[in-house]
Amino acid sequence: MSEPSEPRDTHEPAGLIERDRAGFVEQDRAGFVEEDKVTDWWSTAVSRIRPGEILLRGYPVEQLIGRITFAEQIWLLLRGELPTPVQGRLLEAALVAAVDHGPQAPSIAAARMAATCGVGLNSAVATGAGLLGDTHGGAGQQCMEVLARIVEGAEPAELVREFKERKAYVPGFGHRFHPHDPRRDPLLDLVREAVAAGEVPGRALAAGLALEEALSAGRTKPVPMNIDGATAIIYAELGFPPELGRGLFVLSRSVGVLAHAWEEYEGGARIKGPLPRPLLAGYHGVAPRDLPVRPVPGPAVVPATKATA
Repeated sequence: MSEPSEPRDTHEPAGLIERDRAGFVEQDRAGFVEEDKVTDWWSTAVSRIRPGEILLRGYPVEQLIGRITFAEQIWLLLRGELPTPVQGRLLEAALVAAVDHGPQAPSIAAARMAATCGVGLNSAVATGAGLLGDTHGGAGQQCMEVLARIVEGAEPAELVREFKERKAYVPGFGHRFHPHDPRRDPLLDLVREAVAAGEVPGRALAAGLALEEALSAGRTKPVPMNIDGATAIIYAELGFPPELGRGLFVLSRSVGVLAHAWEEYEGGARIKGPLPRPLLAGYHGVAPRDLPVRPVPGPAVVPATKATA
């Protein structure tokens, strides 16, 4: 008579096949997983959170509170080290300059409309920020990519010709209604100061000014740099990649989105559309017409069968 088998622990996983770190974690024969293989799933160098402890890039948060600016905190989290005072000032200037451009900006208008539709404030902000794409919000990143080509040796005049042949706008230059963007000069002045102090190399600034000159050549009216071009120069000089340049713009503009959404909440308006209520959207479709007379469908006729005949 065979000996009875030992009772099996029903809590022990059995027969599970796990993939490696590209998918899941491996299990040993008993079904247990090494702790670090689980905790390293979301391993990060940005922060460490423990009971009673919050480290941000190695610094205890209580040592950062009240001692660094928000712009310096952004730099620290993105870059891993604190910026120099000049670097922090440049980053903060770029963030301040791009916070808002009024309800005529689609992202702001959409956030305000969302705020009147009964969604939460977070959803209204997400609505506005979600509209910041390649056309509305992406020019800074695109300009940084163009500046990088010039720094690497491309001729500004050739790049302008290339954009003209494609009938495309040169990102970072010109504006819909600012003949001269009021944010350009103070931002570029700060970059010049940083270059003179040896804090940034100045290559992106030189590239941007050369591109501005090439773009205005042969025109009766110049095409000055706008906020996207000026902040692109700052972010490039500070060593941010183009993708982060867009991310920083979204972060900045989200402040304006939040302010406008909150203003609509405070106003108490309901279901505010893109046009004031007395006005209706234009129509360019077919003129009003009547539906032709059509036979009214009757009840369906079921053909008789032997069973029903």
